[in-house]
Amino acid sequence: MDGCFSLDNQLCFRLYTASRLITQAYHPLLSEYGLTYPQYLVLLVLWEQDAQPVNDIAKRLMLETNTVTPLLKRMEAEGILTRTRGSQDARQIIVALTPKGRSLQERLAEVPETIGNSVLCKRITPETIPDLFAMLDDIINQLHPCI
Repeated sequence: MDGCFSLDNQLCFRLYTASRLITQAYHPLLSEYGLTYPQYLVLLVLWEQDAQPVNDIAKRLMLETNTVTPLLKRMEAEGILTRTRGSQDARQIIVALTPKGRSLQERLAEVPETIGNSVLCKRITPETIPDLFAMLDDIINQLHPCI
């Protein structure tokens, strides 16, 4: 029992801290374009495939639609994307990039490499990144089995 409640022995604390610090590292890179990290994640999803239903975006980000919707509304107000009713199902909202949203992809092209380089260290190298991704994916799949 000794040590089981030690902060240093908590995987959750290390993951939380790493996530928080990586998110902070994105801030200066995104803020000059008026973007937040969650907005950047939405852009990544839409750059992979434009014109998607809100539900699909939320699923891809592993978030609830009621979390994603206010984010999308802000991005629409900023002219980054549009939200329109689906042509086959009026209850469905389709999210699509505007020219401004598409142009951000080129303007933010250096972000993934910059962030990637910021986490490289003695044990995390370009060669070990795939193994790290696999381990993190295992944790995610274990905790979120409906993926």
